[in-house]
Amino acid sequence: MKPNVVIGGSVARRDLPEKLTGEAKYASDIRLPGMLHGKIVRSPHPHARITGIDTSPVKSLPGVHAILTPFDVPDGKVAPDLPILDSTVRYVGDEVAAVAADDEDLAEYAASLLEVGYEPLPFVTTARQSIEPDAPRVHPNGNLVGGEPLSLSRGNVDEGFAQADRIFSMSFTTPSHSAAALEPRAAVAMWEGDRLTVWKSSRGVHADRLSLALALGIERDAVHVIGATMGAGYGSKDETRLSVIAAVLARRAGIPVKIEATREEEFVAGRKRHSTETTVKVGVTNDGTVTAIHASTLMDTGAYLSSGPGVVRRAGQGALYLYRCANVRYDGYLVYTNQPSAGSYRALGAPQGHFALEVTMNRIADELGIDPLDFRMRNHVGVNGQPGERVTPAAEIIDTQPVEGGIPFSSNGLRECLESGAEAFGWQNRRSIQPQSAAHRKIGSGMGMFIYRGGPGGRSSARLRLNSDGSVQLIAGIMDVGEGSETVIAQIVAEAMGVSYDDVRVTFGDTRRTPEAPITAGSTATFSTGSAAQQAATELKAKILQVVATHLDDDVNALDIVDGRVVSADGVVRLSLADFAASVTGHPLEVEASVTPGSKDYIVNSFGAHFAQVEVDTETGNVRVLKYVAAHDSGRILNPQLAVNQVEGGVSQMLGFTLSEEMLTDRHSGTTLNASFLEHKSPTIQEYPPIQTIFADVVDPIGPFGAKALGEPPSIGVAPAIVNAIYDAVGVRITDLPATPDKILNALSARGEV
Repeated sequence: MKPNVVIGGSVARRDLPEKLTGEAKYASDIRLPGMLHGKIVRSPHPHARITGIDTSPVKSLPGVHAILTPFDVPDGKVAPDLPILDSTVRYVGDEVAAVAADDEDLAEYAASLLEVGYEPLPFVTTARQSIEPDAPRVHPNGNLVGGEPLSLSRGNVDEGFAQADRIFSMSFTTPSHSAAALEPRAAVAMWEGDRLTVWKSSRGVHADRLSLALALGIERDAVHVIGATMGAGYGSKDETRLSVIAAVLARRAGIPVKIEATREEEFVAGRKRHSTETTVKVGVTNDGTVTAIHASTLMDTGAYLSSGPGVVRRAGQGALYLYRCANVRYDGYLVYTNQPSAGSYRALGAPQGHFALEVTMNRIADELGIDPLDFRMRNHVGVNGQPGERVTPAAEIIDTQPVEGGIPFSSNGLRECLESGAEAFGWQNRRSIQPQSAAHRKIGSGMGMFIYRGGPGGRSSARLRLNSDGSVQLIAGIMDVGEGSETVIAQIVAEAMGVSYDDVRVTFGDTRRTPEAPITAGSTATFSTGSAAQQAATELKAKILQVVATHLDDDVNALDIVDGRVVSADGVVRLSLADFAASVTGHPLEVEASVTPGSKDYIVNSFGAHFAQVEVDTETGNVRVLKYVAAHDSGRILNPQLAVNQVEGGVSQMLGFTLSEEMLTDRHSGTTLNASFLEHKSPTIQEYPPIQTIFADVVDPIGPFGAKALGEPPSIGVAPAIVNAIYDAVGVRITDLPATPDKILNALSARGEV
């Protein structure tokens, strides 16, 4: 019998029917009998010491069941620098106190009655000011996280610059902006004796369970976290105090409590992308060979650390590894300010770092008289990796964000991305095929390339069980945050087991029912949990065939599972999995596989190249993207439709980062000025360009069925491709994102063209 091929097919997404019919349960949809509603009091000051809170006006208010202040909370911490509540507040919007009442309106009214005494403290709202010697300290140990920059190098940059005929240096800034998910974060907490259950917006229920247990000072096994349907993750959920505050209020009230952020709270007290100041210095010979790269990033993590160390590290990966170069250095300065906290947001620091790098490289190509595509074709890192010697011990898995040389990639389709993307875009003939436009509307084309970690993450597990009806239960602790992992990993199981996609049932995101799992982050879910699921499927299949072979007195090597039926080598059906499962006595057949994903011999990375054509109106400064081609090397594409959706979504999302989005803070008061969809200018469907997606013909030997990371890479190439296209159109190079009309007009005016 010919097996039904599941991998490579655009099977239907698992979560769409419930989302389309309204049956999907988000955290805000959870309603428990007698449930209370919580509201949080937030600081009006960017930095202040709380001198006292008078709760007496609220205590006697009918319908109010619990009050929480920094003077009566458990001593635990949500994160190393984040107590449950603190008597010092560090940004406008920081959590001060909380109340729980019968309904939302009453809770909000009660919160407004709490009389809070503040002693304002000196504050700092910009990263540059925060590193001045006399800057106010956001935290006692100083504003530079760790006390020194993150410094990474290969070779000797001084020697590399000495070898250069020309040296170029440019400086860039990128803004903070919100992930702007449609779903605000929410949490519901319920106690049963000393056991806590929390339903919440989550990208990692097992990590949340640990965080809650540590903060509350209870055993991890006493905490049950259920990940509700996610209304878009983008990496930014949760990393906040919200669920812990709900849990403490619920314990005090003896009644379940829900807290749901308002839209304004989501913008201010959620997590945003880190703003950056980046300088890129590059040495080249006259023929365009890169001899040295030195990048330095100053990154604002806001009032609390969150995922800042990982973000500042990832901002340097392009400079360290995208171009073949023996001499590179990256310095990352992560600093506290009295701004709302930044955190994880799709591709972390890679969009900021690649924007600076790729705009610099385009300038170099222009000034050397080399086509930008040709310049990259000459200098991009190849499959053999970087020059130098391996530092990682031979027995250890290699970092997916390497610095060292001497290690090849498991696969590298970057050159194919450059070639196929350029061909689809019409790069070589871009001047002759430009659309007709009015004299004040100028057309230009731009491009950029990128590198990103390829999917290996933390240790991952998957459990598979043969159900009594012959279906296969996939049980994993990760969360589908909207990217479709629930679908793709089910495809992996179906393919490896030899069953149909519809016969794989999925259980995700419940700490009581699933094995330990890392958070869904870093584009690791398909690769890491997918690898564990593939291994578990292989083991369960072998276990089933062994039992069948023993029962039938047959050679196990002559049996296979095809379309949910055990068949012999000549294609004869011996029995169905449903019949086999019905005959199994005692416990159902079950296996669990755990893997530490990655390779000891290769670097696993994803690659891509983006091409954009824009129209710039020199009278208004408006930029319209006319055409976009995104070429990606993400290994074998397991579900083509989902893959295209990921690319189109990433490109569309990052149009905002490039052209319009910015979280604005008043430097004199620390107040967020645009905490709404009306004023945080996210792009709409009217701004989305037609996007052509191309996938390199690459199968990675390490990933599950040849796959590599795809979820985050599409967001990296947008800003450089569009900004380089703006320069091609009107001759001004925007180095301060977003590239808003006023900045373009000011740049043109400075050249005397407006």
